[in-house]
Amino acid sequence: MANEQAKAQLAGLVDEVTQQFREIARIQDERNQLTASATVRRKRVTVTVNADGAVIETKFGPNIEELTYPEIAAAVTEAAQKATAEVMRKGQQLMSPLDDRRARLPKLSDLIDGMPDLTGHLPTPQRASTASPAARNRALVEDGSTAPEFDNAEVLNKPDEDGGVTASGW
Repeated sequence: MANEQAKAQLAGLVDEVTQQFREIARIQDERNQLTASATVRRKRVTVTVNADGAVIETKFGPNIEELTYPEIAAAVTEAAQKATAEVMRKGQQLMSPLDDRRARLPKLSDLIDGMPDLTGHLPTPQRASTASPAARNRALVEDGSTAPEFDNAEVLNKPDEDGGVTASGW
């Protein structure tokens, strides 16, 4: 009797996973069509990004010549960041029903006796910095941080010590 119940449970789980695969394919198709635009600096700069956050169009509005080059550059960056945030929000909204459905599935530890639940060990995704490279460098200097150091790294000979690529043996 327990074997029949396990078979029925497994069949139900296989059906659920198959439905999820179809749902994932549909969501991926919808996600690939996503775009978002953001307009800044009194409607003078508009940037449109695709679902991956890649800039696919940049438009300058009337009176763009009133802005300096640094102001235009900052406006393009700001518009791209806002558009990317919006397309990411749309993508998360698309994924929400699938995440809810996945949460209702039994964990592997529920199906196999003695199997540990490893979901608590998953790393939390970190957001990448939107600071410019110059701002990142300034923050490092102000923070007093330096490049990471490794105590288990092998130090190689410098080129001038062994002749490097300019040695006559080449």
